[in-house]
Amino acid sequence: MEYLLAFLVLVGVLIWFHELGHFLMAKLFGVKVEVFSIGFGPVLFRKFMGETEYRISALPLGGFVKLYGEEENIQDPRAFSSKKNWQKILIAFGGPLFNFILAVLFFTLLASVVRDVPKYTYEKPLVGYVVEGSLAHRMGIREGDLILEVNSKEVRNWKELEKVVFEKVLSKEWKVKVLRDGREVTLNIKGSVSRFGGFGAEPWLPAVVGRVIENSPAHQVGIREGDRVLEVNGNRVAGWYELVDVLRKGKGEPVRLKLQRDGRTEDITVVPRLEQGRPVLGLTPYVEKIEVKEPLHSAIVDGVERTYTLTLLSLKALWSIVTGELSLRTLGGPIAIAQLAGESAQQGIFPFIGMMAFISVQLAVFNLIPLPVLDGGLILLFLIEGLRRKPLSQRFKEAWVKAGYAIVIALAGFVLINDLLRLLSGGKL
Repeated sequence: MEYLLAFLVLVGVLIWFHELGHFLMAKLFGVKVEVFSIGFGPVLFRKFMGETEYRISALPLGGFVKLYGEEENIQDPRAFSSKKNWQKILIAFGGPLFNFILAVLFFTLLASVVRDVPKYTYEKPLVGYVVEGSLAHRMGIREGDLILEVNSKEVRNWKELEKVVFEKVLSKEWKVKVLRDGREVTLNIKGSVSRFGGFGAEPWLPAVVGRVIENSPAHQVGIREGDRVLEVNGNRVAGWYELVDVLRKGKGEPVRLKLQRDGRTEDITVVPRLEQGRPVLGLTPYVEKIEVKEPLHSAIVDGVERTYTLTLLSLKALWSIVTGELSLRTLGGPIAIAQLAGESAQQGIFPFIGMMAFISVQLAVFNLIPLPVLDGGLILLFLIEGLRRKPLSQRFKEAWVKAGYAIVIALAGFVLINDLLRLLSGGKL
């Protein structure tokens, strides 16, 4: 129920803001708006205000703004069909534009409020652990290395490192400069982060339990927040990732832990649960937090930069799907969005707002794809008509719309099947 509620809030806000963009842009150019609907299908609620009917409909997977003269050629100053092509383009672009604006506002809000962040975020990127099989591992980065540059860009702390990796995540070549035993070493590799399962260089973390997930194997045997792991299967551990290593190599066998709690030691045996073939205890590490807050002007710049970077990454990812470099199975649909919305809502209001900003950018980029019935398809039509200096035939437009519905329905069916297969296999997006 919590996941469903989070999904409805997320989708409702994003769709409302998207359609508000079309609505306000239409009003700006004097177009009569007949219907403003959140959702499709049977109407649950309707109210007339002025000349517009406002609706909430049963299927919350979209929305629409019905404009006077949108579907027929009406010679009326208030009809959409009577407007110039550049005005039609701006009305079609209004929805994605408002989704970009919403993302900027949300990211700005996140940067401007007092929030807890890991203390290591602002510390030098001294590697405490390297994930086996990751890009960092294949490249030759070692524990104890101090990362100086990534793809010729200087990084002074973990925050800058994470930002650079995020911006370059689709890069096919990586060059990392590290300080090792007092001398600089340059490491190179070809391949993307996704190919190697992530960047894989992590800070050192103490072997202390930060959170125990409810109903997990660790929760069921009584492990608590604040417990310090002293030994795993009889071997002493100094850091959190030593526990992770033992767990991964164990392939699901019972794990014997010696814990320190309130000055006492306690021995506990826990049987991991397999998720997608990986053993899981249901623990997260303790991470020391500090409070940070950006001044408003810096927060606005941060909001614009994050939205811009995420937009570029989304476009690159789409192109990688077109060229076959990324699998279509990476696409997620409503079930995946509901899963992400629910999980982020469980973490708190700010992670949920961050997820809304992320999805808002994806919604804007998706709608700008030049496919029929999407905003990008409409913009393409109006551009063609502007170049031809005359409208396209009604027969062509009808065929264009039919093709668009067929493509979108097929894509929706594919991502839904993708979601169901992922769900049935116990996986996550």
